Amino acid sequence: KPYEGQKPGTSGLRKRVPEFQQENYTENFIQSTLDAGLGDKKKGATLVVGGDGRYLCPETVNIIIQMAAANGLRKLIVGQNGFLSTPAVSCLIRKREINGLCFAHSSF
Repeated sequence: KPYEGQKPGTSGLRKRVPEFQQENYTENFIQSTLDAGLGDKKKGATLVVGGDGRYLCPETVNIIIQMAAANGLRKLIVGQNGFLSTPAVSCLIRKREINGLCFAHSSF
């Protein structure tokens, strides 16, 4: 089911927590992001997965992991307890062959 307003800005998709809790809202956005970001290069890709540790971060990271597996991604680099700081992500992207990034956070 498509949702209105799932167009991310420069800092991602900034929505209130209840919007992310709608049925399949998060899953739809993650799949759209994987399709748009990796396209036909999903199979065998490496993805960095993490978040800022706020509300729903662990749940969202778990959804990203499941969907990455379902899409045939080869490798995931996941932050401890789902947490990754921006400097840590920058370091990973520079030092490893990374095809994409999924950063899970909630605005409020």
